[in-house]
Amino acid sequence: MANSCGRSLTSTVLSLVFLLCLSDVCIGQIRYSIPEEQERGTFVGNIVLDTGLNVRILAAREFRLVSDEPKQYFKVNLESGVLFVNERIDREELCGQTDACFLSFKVIVKNPLEIFRVEVEINDINDNSPSFPKSEISLRIGESIAPGARFPLESAHDPDVGTNAIKSYRISSNQYFGLKMQVGSDGSKSADLLLERALDRELKSAFKLVLSAIDGGVPERSGTAHITINVVDANDNAPLFDMQVYRASLVENSPTGAFVIRIHATDLDQGANAEIRYFFSNRASKRVRELFSVNSETGEINVKGSLDFEESNAYELNVEATDNGIPSMRGYSKVLVELIDVNDNAPEVKPTLVSSVLSENTAIGTVVALVSVTDSDSGKNGNVQCQIPSDIPFKLQPVLKNHYEIITTSGLDREIKSMYNISVIARDEGSPPLTTNKTILVTLSDVNDNSPRFTQSLYTVYVTENNTPGTSIFRVRAVDVDAEQNAHVTYSVTENRVEDMTASAYISLSSNNGDIYALQSFDYEQLKSFQFEVRAQDSGDPPLSSGARVKVIVLDQNDNPPLIVSPPTWNGSASVDLVPQSVYPGYLVTKVIATDADSGQNARLSYLTTTDSGLFSVGLHSGEVRTTRRILDEDVTTQRLTILVKDNGQPTLSTLVTISFSIGVNVTEKPLERTNLKRKPAPFSELNLYLIITLGSTSLIFLVTIIILFAIKCHQDGNDIYGYGSTICCWRHRNLRSSREVSNRHSAQSEFHNYPGERVPIPGTYNYNVCLSPESAKSDFLFLSTCNPTIPMSSVKANQSNFSQEVEQERFQPIMGIDCIGSDISLVAF
Repeated sequence: MANSCGRSLTSTVLSLVFLLCLSDVCIGQIRYSIPEEQERGTFVGNIVLDTGLNVRILAAREFRLVSDEPKQYFKVNLESGVLFVNERIDREELCGQTDACFLSFKVIVKNPLEIFRVEVEINDINDNSPSFPKSEISLRIGESIAPGARFPLESAHDPDVGTNAIKSYRISSNQYFGLKMQVGSDGSKSADLLLERALDRELKSAFKLVLSAIDGGVPERSGTAHITINVVDANDNAPLFDMQVYRASLVENSPTGAFVIRIHATDLDQGANAEIRYFFSNRASKRVRELFSVNSETGEINVKGSLDFEESNAYELNVEATDNGIPSMRGYSKVLVELIDVNDNAPEVKPTLVSSVLSENTAIGTVVALVSVTDSDSGKNGNVQCQIPSDIPFKLQPVLKNHYEIITTSGLDREIKSMYNISVIARDEGSPPLTTNKTILVTLSDVNDNSPRFTQSLYTVYVTENNTPGTSIFRVRAVDVDAEQNAHVTYSVTENRVEDMTASAYISLSSNNGDIYALQSFDYEQLKSFQFEVRAQDSGDPPLSSGARVKVIVLDQNDNPPLIVSPPTWNGSASVDLVPQSVYPGYLVTKVIATDADSGQNARLSYLTTTDSGLFSVGLHSGEVRTTRRILDEDVTTQRLTILVKDNGQPTLSTLVTISFSIGVNVTEKPLERTNLKRKPAPFSELNLYLIITLGSTSLIFLVTIIILFAIKCHQDGNDIYGYGSTICCWRHRNLRSSREVSNRHSAQSEFHNYPGERVPIPGTYNYNVCLSPESAKSDFLFLSTCNPTIPMSSVKANQSNFSQEVEQERFQPIMGIDCIGSDISLVAF
């Protein structure tokens, strides 16, 4: 018969499913309320009136009740339409401690099909009395326990709920103990035995009390338990838990043996009085003991039974710690275990219409993909929130329920990022939430939006002169951050004028790699630097370009030897005018001036002598030729000095010059023969003007020196000889002072004569006459000619007399057509 009922029920359910698919199904809901424990036949309600059906055709429409309960608690009188109780209903058996208790069933009629859901609320009545788990409760309390101590008592149990549940506890009258009510987190009430007065075992060692539990029903019901209290001595420290309330959480499907929490207590006593064991206290319910276990040695609480979140989402475990003292002491604590609902279905993300490749110039707001999100869970576990990372230029925008579209939120730049992994994260609201991560790959295609960029705006290239034509001297490089053809760069030179020539005459640029080649050998002395512009252009459409300047600096090489400027040279030789024998050490004979077309260290010149005459020295950097000592009689009258002029380049270049010096002989040794020194003028060269001025000044000083020397010789060889042979001494002087004034003036000025480096005293003042020969007057330079010492003294005296007369007349007359100029010269007589 059971199988027949099962097949009937299955058929009914299938019929219902089929009928629900029809468009003309009518569904309604009705609710009734009755107390529990009603007798069979008790009226519940008129279901025909409440549903609006016709009682006369109930049978024709196959009126029936369909329920999932194993018992048929209700029936309907088809003649009257009255719903009545068919079976005894015990609310505690059906719903336990649940406050709200409902019995539901469906009313189904056909032709047409109509379904009505009926719920009957079963109200509690006070039909159960409170009862204690044990009728006898035994306690051992040490006499040292101070008043105020509490001792949890076993809670009474009342199957009724609401106002019919346990309302209060009472204890029989005594002088030492009272009760303290406790209300649990689930609303249940319990009582603690409160010590109100200190115990004395010698006065009274035991107490017998009656504990009563009273419910709130009308009339009230109660239950009792007998408490036996034994007062013991000594062990006066009870174990103390680390926490008054422990909290733990478990998922509802935790396996048997799963760890819940570890409780721990300490006892200040020693020895056996401090050895602690852990138990569930008397207050722990039977259901708690079925679901959990506690290890008496370690205090570890584990799962013992099958936990169900729908049955209860939290449990309160009352535990105690007992020491091994005599009598044993107890400490009490509470463990609250919270069950966590299992969210075992993760959301599902399905992307559709995905654009996997986007151009980097895609407009803002372009749809990239459509995404649908579903979760097969229900309630909060089925509510799904969807998001994508905020650091990408895309956003998730809802379209329909659980449907989203991904759109661009800002401009895209392939050069910054060429690929995006868009992570669509779907998270439900379960606890803990489950998450699904779906990645959508989007690749950006390139647009030619970046011009080539040189690594520098100005390149400075250093090239040593005399380079080999055709060699690479530098490479410019431009970078284009675009891709493929848009990043292919070619190079070209913008034609710049360099020394009246185009840059392409000096360099060549490779269009592929930017190598710069020198087309000719550079000469620093002709071209020290030049600039040109290089342009880089990509191969995009349209092409983009940029430019940079290249400055080429030619570095000097030591390829030019020094050039002697002064004194003038001919085939590496030079002549210097007469050097008097009476010169002092350090006397400046001449100065060698040289130039070098190179620059820097290559043009830094040094002057060295390669001959060791012992008479002359050369300044290393000045080129000055000076005497190192006085000229001796045995020295050769003609000296040659070879000077090496070298630069400071690598390798060193040099030039040799040989300078000839003539030394004038002292007049005290032998008469100076008459000589006509003719200087061949140096050929005019294109030297700078300052060199000409320098040479002219040097020649003038040298000429004056020669005149002085010849005047000295004339004085030493004869007294005031005015002329000889064909030499005609002519004097022309205007406004000539008296000979005495002239003599005094020269005497005052000639006491000392300054030479470079020393001051030489002049012993006396002498007047000499300088004569010019007709031959020398006609030459390019005026040469001095001394008077002939062989002229007789009578001629000299006659000439002196004539000279005195001419002085008095203050005028000279030209003789033989030659206009001669004479002057008094003060000279030193050694």
